[in-house]
Amino acid sequence: MLTRKDIEQRENKNLAPYAMRSSSTKGRKYPEKEPEYRSCYQRDRDRIIHSTAFRRLEYKTQVFVNHEGDYYRTRLTHTLEASQIARSIARELALNEDLVEAIVLSHDIGHPPFGHAGEDTLSVLMKDNGGFDHNLQGLRVVDELEQRYPTFPGLNLTWEVREGINKHTTMFDGPERLIELDPTSSPTLETQIVDIADEIAYDNHDIDDGIASGLIDEKGLSKLRLWKEASAGIKKNYSKRSNKIRRYQIIRSLIDRNIKDLVKNSEKKIKANEIRSVADVRKHPKKLISFSGAMQEKRMELRKFLTNNLYKNFRVVRMSNKAKRFITELFNIYLEKPEQLPPTDQEKIKKYGLHRVVCDHIAGMTDRYALDEYKKLFEPYERV
Repeated sequence: MLTRKDIEQRENKNLAPYAMRSSSTKGRKYPEKEPEYRSCYQRDRDRIIHSTAFRRLEYKTQVFVNHEGDYYRTRLTHTLEASQIARSIARELALNEDLVEAIVLSHDIGHPPFGHAGEDTLSVLMKDNGGFDHNLQGLRVVDELEQRYPTFPGLNLTWEVREGINKHTTMFDGPERLIELDPTSSPTLETQIVDIADEIAYDNHDIDDGIASGLIDEKGLSKLRLWKEASAGIKKNYSKRSNKIRRYQIIRSLIDRNIKDLVKNSEKKIKANEIRSVADVRKHPKKLISFSGAMQEKRMELRKFLTNNLYKNFRVVRMSNKAKRFITELFNIYLEKPEQLPPTDQEKIKKYGLHRVVCDHIAGMTDRYALDEYKKLFEPYERV
């Protein structure tokens, strides 16, 4: 039977010298005896999967609000897709897959309902009361809000996973770094992988959902270099297949091209910068896990297309503005009459303050729950 010690020995033998090893963890805020048959990062992964916040991702939106259709991606499906991509990259680079998986599975649990519209709204509403950032909210969830264990609050995750949540950075996110998580040092390569895997998953599933919704089409995409390259062989080899199958194969090819370029360029940068340890990674001022210049240029072209044709589409803008109104009105009515909050939340007001408790309550909602709550509070004939 494989023990934790065996797993740690495998890591020492098989991982790259600059990979983060579970035996080198800085540990947990509340000391615990580690499991006999799992590494500390495997335990973190399992705790995240069993958390309430993780389950709620199933009904939190990405681009399309939940009730618009059950085909579209949710935070949960996005997280699983990003996890698969991140683990594939980690395996290629001989980095710690277990740490990568724990970070990527938790990277979105601080998101409120209604995607970026929800986060933008809470940021405005909380600007004079500590602000709102989904990375910090994710840490708050795993450190405080999840209540599952008798001897400590939260999930008591390892320092490295908590650091990965805090330092998660993408084109959408510029996180506020906490002092306790060494804000001046660069994140592990495992965290950097999660950042890029998140973007790869985002771009490619938004293309798929955008086409399925009819908001973008292949005619527009065919003008983009990355789409042209990915679709060239597919259209020739699968000319007699349905458009759905061809589209899936093109998106599959896009992901493959992204991963291959990322791995090749990252290996080159690690070697060129003489990275030989985790300490070298932390001292290096720039990201080592990155695309080549040529690939990044093509990706920016694709991102610009998605911004102009999908994210700014009038239907998506309508959904976003509706969502902002829902959250704003819920926030204000809870502030006005906090007795409408569940009793468990009312008990927290003395400790955290009313604004933060209201923010936590709304951030934890799914799209569906927020819509139901709105009906109960604002529609006169809805049962409460």
